[in-house]
Amino acid sequence: MIMKCFCCDREEEEEPKTSKNSSSSREYPWKIYPLKEILHATNNFSDDNKIGEGGFGSVYWGQTSTGTEIAVKRLKAMSAKAEMEFALEVEILGRVRHKNLLGLRGFYAGGNERLIVYDYMPNHSLIAHLHGQIAEDCVLDWNRRMNIMIGSAEGIAYLHHEANPHIIHRDIKASNVLLDVEFQAKVADFGFAKLMPDGATHVTTRVKGTLGYLAPEYAMWGKVSESCDVYSFGILLLEIISAKKPLQKLPGGFRRGIVQWATPHVQKGAFDHIVDPRLRGRYDRAQLKLVVMIAMRCSDSNVENRPTMMEVVEWLWRTKQVEDMVDEDVNVKEKNHNDMDEDENNYDGHNGMEKLNET
Repeated sequence: MIMKCFCCDREEEEEPKTSKNSSSSREYPWKIYPLKEILHATNNFSDDNKIGEGGFGSVYWGQTSTGTEIAVKRLKAMSAKAEMEFALEVEILGRVRHKNLLGLRGFYAGGNERLIVYDYMPNHSLIAHLHGQIAEDCVLDWNRRMNIMIGSAEGIAYLHHEANPHIIHRDIKASNVLLDVEFQAKVADFGFAKLMPDGATHVTTRVKGTLGYLAPEYAMWGKVSESCDVYSFGILLLEIISAKKPLQKLPGGFRRGIVQWATPHVQKGAFDHIVDPRLRGRYDRAQLKLVVMIAMRCSDSNVENRPTMMEVVEWLWRTKQVEDMVDEDVNVKEKNHNDMDEDENNYDGHNGMEKLNET
């Protein structure tokens, strides 16, 4: 149904139409926008309206004639690959509805233009609050970070466990978590997403995603499963906690992953050395310890040791209810630092972690 719509030029329509799936007679809650409406909303894609740019194209802020604020993703020149990613994102966003997934308002497909219209997120992306200009002007407090962790986890858990068919995002990262006016997390960008066939434990596919977030079994062999998103989420948790990038540049052109950096601190129980120093001690230490341990479980190099996203959501909610308690059920197994492989591609430095017990 989606591809059929893309073949039609809707420029002459007076009003955006609600799309309908003829095979199931189900109406989707998104619209096919006339191009002129989007041009008017974005001031003809004015540079003053541009709020983001990437390999896919550009994102523009816009305001409709009714005063609704929107974000419009304008894809670069079309190719067969880009066309498929566009169709996939629109199809998936049309299927899913969850408070922690970015809402699709509609799209336009005509000529060489491929435009996706989303709800506008006034607090931009999480990456801007961790590493960008916003991070310098306004530090996310601990409570907001906890809420962002929980919200992101709930959005991903919905994709893995409730969407039909189940969906693997394949590009969980800070720039793909957007924040609404109340700093509620919205997982975004489904251009790399994969629909999981019923009964499948994994599929083998071409590797896509972002360096620093990729699970080792996916990066090396192209084996993708829900657990790959869990790994990426573990990296994201450490990034939210520390405000450090997933890959850190070292002298000599080397790079170190955030798990490699965090592991020695975890083994020593030095959790305060992991947290963002800009918080200036304003965080719950018991919560910090538990969240770090959850992150380490998620980012375990052994896929069998990773939890499901449903378990992660439960653990994070329990963690939020903890206040300055010492949880004796969460331990770090002592491990000789000499046993750790210092190679930047090593994923085994944190395999000595005990399982996170119920709190």
